[in-house]
Amino acid sequence: MSEKETVSLSVAYRLLHPMHVALISCVGKDGKPNIITLAWVMPTSIRPPMVAISVGPARHSHALIEETGEFTVNIPTFDILKETFYCGSISGRNRNKFEEACLTPLPSRKVKPPAIKECIAHLECKLHSKLPTGDHTIFVGEVVEAYADKGIFDGEVYNIEKAKMIYHVGGAYFATLHPKVVTP
Repeated sequence: MSEKETVSLSVAYRLLHPMHVALISCVGKDGKPNIITLAWVMPTSIRPPMVAISVGPARHSHALIEETGEFTVNIPTFDILKETFYCGSISGRNRNKFEEACLTPLPSRKVKPPAIKECIAHLECKLHSKLPTGDHTIFVGEVVEAYADKGIFDGEVYNIEKAKMIYHVGGAYFATLHPKVVTP
């Protein structure tokens, strides 16, 4: 058995990493869309389908989600790692992240926030509830529409060889899954 060492509580959450990265698109009442990069995204219910995202109150996207009560979870791949990192590095308060990151907004099917064309999967959400937790707010969205690129998701799981999703390791470090999938 190996010796255990103490991890600073300020980075203890990284013991849960790597975490799946998502681009969350949202829009304010003025109709201007924004994107925030998050690794703190998780399913919370199957029936009805719900997902939670954790966003700091100082973030522009926090205010937009509160304003309209909608957001779209977009799943990026390593093909757009630079764009994904960029969207998480600047504020969209006075900038257009779609234009600056050269990402394409697609009309969503059931919510106002656009999907992102360059992403492989999308979950359109209507705000169900929110919970303040320390220095972040957990927004729980009910998934009202879900779709993925043809051939990427077989109805139950991703095709890992094709998907090459981004996982946040910590700081500016990212990884993807090895294409070999195993079962116990």
